Amino acid sequence: MSYVDGFVTPVPTANREAYRKHAEQAAVLFKEFGATGVVECWGDDVPEGKVTSFPMAVKCESGETVVFSWITWPSRAVRDEGWKKIMADPRMAPSVNPMPFDGKRLIYGGFQVLLQL
Repeated sequence: MSYVDGFVTPVPTANREAYRKHAEQAAVLFKEFGATGVVECWGDDVPEGKVTSFPMAVKCESGETVVFSWITWPSRAVRDEGWKKIMADPRMAPSVNPMPFDGKRLIYGGFQVLLQL
């Protein structure tokens, strides 16, 4: 069964193109190291909630947009090995591919696929 890494982060709206380039460069590595797909979604209809919401979860500020992303892998084992290689790859160094967002507010996790239709 496949495995999914999910991410939610606020990105300064003015950094949309910088984020797209950052994500594109990272996606090449994810695919090179075993990912079967990478999806990056720029928030378009992401309402602020009363109790909880994507904007609240990442402490989205004025002038920021919520980004929702996921990476699919054939298995957790492939994902774990892929991440080791990605984190060691010099192409992911902040000096080469800087994050155009506040990484401290990034929410991420790995998930077993329960249902896929």
